[in-house]
Formats: sequence, C-alpha cells, structure tokens
Amino acid sequence: MKQTILGIILSLCSAASWAQKMPYKDPTLPINERVADLLGRMTLAEKIGQLRCTLAWNYYELKGNKPMPSEQFKKDLREGHIGMLWATYRADPWTQKTLANGLNPERAAAAGNALQRYAIENTRLGIPLFLAEEAPHGHMAIGTTVFPTGLALAATWNEETLKRVGQVIGKEIRLQGAHISYGPVLDLSRDPRWSRVEESMGEDPVLTSQLGAAMVKGLGGGNLVNPYSTIATLKHFIAYGTTEGGQNGNQSVVGTRDLLQNFFPPFEKAVKEGALSVMTSYNSLDGIPSTGNAWLYNNLLKGQWAFDGFVVSDLYSIDGLYHTHHVCTNLEQAAVMALKAGVDVDLGGNAYAELEKAVQKGALSEKLIDQACARVLRKKFEMGLFEKPYVDVKATKEVHSAAHKQVALDAARQLITLLKNDGGVLPLSKNLRLAVVGPNADNVYNLLGDYTAPQAMGDVTTILMGVRQKLPQQQVLYARGCAIRDEASAQIDEAVQAALHADVVLACVGGSSARDFKTNYQSTGAAEVNANSVSDMESGEGYDRATLSLLGKQQTLLSALKATGKPLVVVYIEGRPLLKNWAAEHADALLTAYYPGEAGGTAIADVLFGDYNPAGRLPISVPRSEGQLPVYYNKRAPLPHNYVEMAATPLYPFGYGLSYTTFHYDNLQVNKIGERRYTLSFDLTNTGKRDGEEVAQLYLTPETASVVQPVKQLKHFKRVAIKKGETVHVTFDLHPEDFQIIGSMLQPVIEPGLFNLFVGPSSEVKALQHTINFK
Repeated sequence: MKQTILGIILSLCSAASWAQKMPYKDPTLPINERVADLLGRMTLAEKIGQLRCTLAWNYYELKGNKPMPSEQFKKDLREGHIGMLWATYRADPWTQKTLANGLNPERAAAAGNALQRYAIENTRLGIPLFLAEEAPHGHMAIGTTVFPTGLALAATWNEETLKRVGQVIGKEIRLQGAHISYGPVLDLSRDPRWSRVEESMGEDPVLTSQLGAAMVKGLGGGNLVNPYSTIATLKHFIAYGTTEGGQNGNQSVVGTRDLLQNFFPPFEKAVKEGALSVMTSYNSLDGIPSTGNAWLYNNLLKGQWAFDGFVVSDLYSIDGLYHTHHVCTNLEQAAVMALKAGVDVDLGGNAYAELEKAVQKGALSEKLIDQACARVLRKKFEMGLFEKPYVDVKATKEVHSAAHKQVALDAARQLITLLKNDGGVLPLSKNLRLAVVGPNADNVYNLLGDYTAPQAMGDVTTILMGVRQKLPQQQVLYARGCAIRDEASAQIDEAVQAALHADVVLACVGGSSARDFKTNYQSTGAAEVNANSVSDMESGEGYDRATLSLLGKQQTLLSALKATGKPLVVVYIEGRPLLKNWAAEHADALLTAYYPGEAGGTAIADVLFGDYNPAGRLPISVPRSEGQLPVYYNKRAPLPHNYVEMAATPLYPFGYGLSYTTFHYDNLQVNKIGERRYTLSFDLTNTGKRDGEEVAQLYLTPETASVVQPVKQLKHFKRVAIKKGETVHVTFDLHPEDFQIIGSMLQPVIEPGLFNLFVGPSSEVKALQHTINFK
C-alpha cells in the first residue's frame, strides 16, 4: 500500500515537473516559439475554442459577496474549450444585471480571478482567458468612470484629452482583470438618422484619425507589457456609419476611392498607433457583407497594413451571413466564409462552434484555424497572462478615483459647444432667479448615452444639480414640463409658471439613449422600437430616426416658454445633431452638450455661469432639414446649390463653435522647408475681455485634379489657450501626404498644380488664405 501511494506521489511530481518544462510555459523563450509549441499540443477543438468569444455575464454567481464560476461557465468551458469571454462585467437592462446583482469593481476583479483560476486549473493545457469588455466611453461596468460619448469627446478637438480618457479606461479595465477594450468607434457618420452617431467621432476622416489614434495611445498604444495597456478594438470595419436611410446594418453605397480617401484612414492610423484588434460591421458593401469580405481583412488589413493583431466579428455578425444577409445556407458555411475572409474570432461563438465539422468534411483547412489561433495566443503571451493571470482585488480602489473623475469633468467642460449667444445673455449672473425646465434638466441617464451601466446615487451630476451648486436654493425653480417622447405626461403649465417667476429660463431638451427594463432587445443587444412602451430613448443602437426634430411635447414646451417673454437659454442633450432651427431663431442662447457623461451637469453649469469659457466645436454638421441629407461639409465638387425651400448649407457647419471672447487671425506665413514640405504659421490674438481657447483649423483642396475632390478638407487643427489681450504664434507643418489624392488608378498620388488653403475658426470661415503652387 505504501509503495502504491509513493508511486502516485512520484507520478504527480513527475507530471508537475513535465508541465513546468513545457516550452510554452517558459517565459525566457521567444514568444513565437512558445506559440508554436502550444499550438502543437492543442487539439482541433481546443484551437477552435480560442476563436470563440462567448457572452459571459451569466458565467458567475454571487455567494454572498463572493463571485464563483457558474455551472453554465463550467459547461461551456468543458464542452467548447472557450478562450475568450465578452461582457463578463456588463450591467444594463439587456443583461438584467443591476446594482443589486451585478459586480462592483472589487467583486469584478474577484470574479475575473475566479473564472481565470478555474480555466487554468481545470483545462488540459491551462491556457488563460481573455476578457473583452465594452469601453467606447468608459468601461461599461458598475462603479467605473463614465466619460462623454465619442461624438462629445470629438467636440473637444483635443488629442491630449482623448489620450487621458484612454489612459483612465485602460487602467480601470485592467485593474478589474479584463484585457480587451471595445473602442474607440471610428465610423464616419454621414447620416444623423443613424442610431449610433453618438458613438462615432463625427463626419471627418482627419478629426476622427487624430482623436482615435490619441485614444489608442492612451489605451497603451499596443505595448502590452504595460500593466494598464489593453488590446484596443477598433469599431466597425467598414463604412458602417453611412448606411442607406440611416438604417443600422443596412448596405453602404460607398465607392472604393471613397473608402481609400475617407473611411480607411482613421483605422489605418489607429492600427499604426498600436490598436491590436479590429471589429467587423453588420453592413454590406457592393453585395459583400463586411464580416465575409476577404479583401478587407486578408489583403488590406493584414497584408498592406501589416496588422498583427486579430479580427473579431461584431456580435453574431457571422451568424448574420446566414440569418440576415442570406449569402450562406447554414451556420457552418457562414463560419467557413468568415474564417477564410480573415475573421479570427467569433463574438457570440455560435458559428465557429461549427468549424470542427467543416474541417472534418474537408470544407476548411486546419491551417487557417492554426493561423487565427496563433494570433490570439500571441497576444496572451505578449500580455504576460501565462505568468500573471490574476489581479490584486484591493487595487480596484483606484477605479473611479478622484483623479479619474477630474478627467471626466475636464472632458465635459471642453466639449460644450456654444452655437448662439445674442446680446451676451451668457454667461449668467449669479444674482438672478433661474427657471430650470425640460426633460433633460434632471435625468441622470439621459446625460450618459448608450453603453452605460447602472449608476449609484450621487455618481452623476444632472444639469439641475450643477445649477444648484452655483446658486442658492431659493434662486432656482424647477419643472420637468414634459418627457422626451411620452406626450401623456406633459405638465407644460407648471413649467410656464416657473418661467414667469424667474429672471431667465434654462430649457434642457433633446434626446436620450437611456435604456430601461421595459425595452425589448435583439440578440445583438440593439434596442427595438416598441409602440407599447414610450421611454425617453430615441437614440442608441437600433433606434434609427426618420426625422430629426424634437419628439413628444418638447417643441410645445419651448414655444410656451418663449411666450413668457423671459430670456431663453436652450441646451440640447443629444446623441445626434437634432434640428435646431426654432432655437436658432427664437432662443437668446443655444448650446449643445451632446451626451457629456457623469460630470455633464457640473460642466454645463460652469459654462452657463462663466466659470469656464466654452470652446467646443462641432464634429458633425447640423442640418436644416432631413431633406438635405447627407449634408457633411467635405462633399466632392461641385458645391451644392440651394433648394427651392431652403439653402443647401447646414444650419451650423462642421467646426463651428462660439466663445465668450473673440479672436483675430493675422500675419499668415507659408515657408517651404523641403520637398513638398511647408510650415504654415500665423498670429492668433484674443481680442476680447476673457481668457479663452480657440480651435484653429486648416483646410486644403487642389484647384484642379484628375479625379473629383472634396470642396474642402480639414488637414490640421490645434486647440490653443490664449489669455485676454495676448497673441500666440500658431504653426502647422504640412507634409507630402497632406497633398495626396487617390488618383485614377486608386493609388495615392501628388499631382502638380495649385492647392488652395485657408485657416479659420470653422469650415465656413476663411480668416486667412493662401495658394501653394506645385510644379
């Protein structure tokens, strides 16, 4: 008996020693050797498991405050060898996770450790898990910092701010034991009817490129040795924000030249800055679904751009090749099409569960699975997960820290865009009585946008709360007046009475992407419009609009407030550029704050009362009517001509925004410093009575070209702080790529001729002009 026990002990010791000697577990070896060794030991089923990213919010159970792996997780891991989890920490009405049954940061880290430990200790090869989390404007989890949405962040026109936001997001995700951040969203939004405009950074490729790359740098820039670096996942490849009719996931009618000139550059720049994952999109181009487009992923991304990360499908978009686009007869065919197209990971996991059958039938080479699996494993090794798979639960106290909240407040202040200020009604005096009214005046979730977790009381400041921080209680009157959409709950008379007893009226209107527990959701998480439930939600994934006007009784409310004769300040909270014609004509002051995040109320109050001088600029044009669409500023020549009913120009153009001070542009100088290289400089003077910031913008277009060009194109921009009465000298460097066009052979070329450029405060104001002659 003793010999038997001794034999067992020796056998176990020998097995442990053998495991330690396996090359893939040796951190001193080159990563390529470790990947090759591990791949060689894996079964086909284990390799496929690494390519499946499953929905994971039901993968834990709370035993008191202690998270434990659920039976569902154990089953999926055992049967599917799952290597990647999605949205483990997500909480929202779709997942049915709340403040009560969801994970705060400390429990999230403990849950991640528990899942990781179970996977490592209960699988044959002990491969650690990847945890992927939604993070377009903050980690979508309980207790994290909620930043402004992408469109709002773009309104800052400030690369350093986007970088700081990225740093906070990356740190909060990694502190909780996750590794992959879904975001930023780099779709160009050319149709504001689209439900996801709020997630994008607007309509322009250069602004989106610069800001998207800055966020990727903040997320770690691809340096996975950094403990707070994430694998940034760029959304969505490609042309997803310009679908027909603004319908989410419809076909996109976009030519190859347009793709090369406008839609690809933001992604290419972000890849060069270290993005290590790219997500496919639900749409199709010229009959080819994006998730099944081999040219996009094999030729362009992995070939021309030398992208060495991995491609992940949007949720169930591989299934959609069969269910939605009808280009396959079953899920197995869809899986084969996607993998051959270069899609490495199946988000949802249903389709790639069929890959083993496809290989066994000879419909797919196992080498393709090896290639995709190697891409995923390489990043796990680079991140050091085989050596350090767990996190320190106590370190999560840094999540939503005072420093992180300050970054959110700084961003919210910088994005607020002043569109009108007649008679200098703003900034407001702190001696007046203010009526604060409207459906967005005191609604926490309407400030936050889609992809936001439930919020604890006190974590978000509404506009009313922000105003009450500035004025004594007796100087503030509040009445909701009406809802965003629901017409039955309006109490406009109450709002009018508040206005009559005030010196100034602040009307907070617009839209909302706030999900609720009554809304129905598709399997992809997109919300479904439900005529039987009238929530505030009119934007956010799945909520495409046919019109852009205010919904419900909001316009009636504004008209009634105007009739009181009191000065009227209108603030739009919105996920897309809603029509503002009435406010532009009748309000005394007009601002948009987009979805400004958790500190939005404080930031708006700071601007209203002059404690912060606004300098936000529009990242997307504001139309006069839906009939103008699309109305983006950099359309190809010729210039649009006016309609019978109205001008063809937008109500407010791309790049527009006012300040409480004024600026003067002067002394333009253009110097050649090399072959097709120039420096352009000018003086910028604050001619007003307040310190402020100006966003100087440089636009360029060739006078003639072999193919039709945009009527103007942003090339450079700079947000500059200038004290009152002072002058700063601003310089832009022009490089050869600034003069490139996509020529007749679909290649970047620089053609001789005249290039007209101008500098100004928006896409419509030419403060300084110059022409460069290329011979």
